Amino acid sequence: MKRIVVHTDIVLDHLTTAKRPSALRRIMSSHFCYTTVFQAIELFAVMRSERERKAVEDCLSAMKLLGLNPKRSKRYGELFRGHPRHRAMDLLVAGLCLDSGLPLLTNRSRDFRGIDGLRIVRPGAISSK
Repeated sequence: MKRIVVHTDIVLDHLTTAKRPSALRRIMSSHFCYTTVFQAIELFAVMRSERERKAVEDCLSAMKLLGLNPKRSKRYGELFRGHPRHRAMDLLVAGLCLDSGLPLLTNRSRDFRGIDGLRIVRPGAISSK
C-alpha cells in the first residue's frame, strides 16, 4: 500500500464535508495515511467544542503520527535558514516529510514552494479505485 502524509487542509476538509465523500476518505482506501504532530497541534488549536475535539481525535486515530527526531535538528535549522519567508509549521512539516521520504497531500502547494526534494501531491491527482 502506498504511503502519504496528510496536511491540515485535507483533514479540515474531511471534518467539514457533509455532502460528498471527502478526499481523505477516498485516499485512505488506497494509501496508508500519516500526519504530523504539527498538524495535530494546528487542528486542536482551531477546535472550539468538545464535539469538534472528539472528531479530530477520531480522525487522527486512523493515521500514524510522525514526530520530530532531535538528531535531525541540523537539517531543520538549514531548512529554516534557507526559507526565512515560510511559516515555521510548514517548514517543520516539510522536514518530517523529507526525513520520512513521504510525499505531502495538500491543496496548499504554494505554502511549500521552493523546498527541494519535497514531493507535493494534490488530492485530485490520486484516482479512486
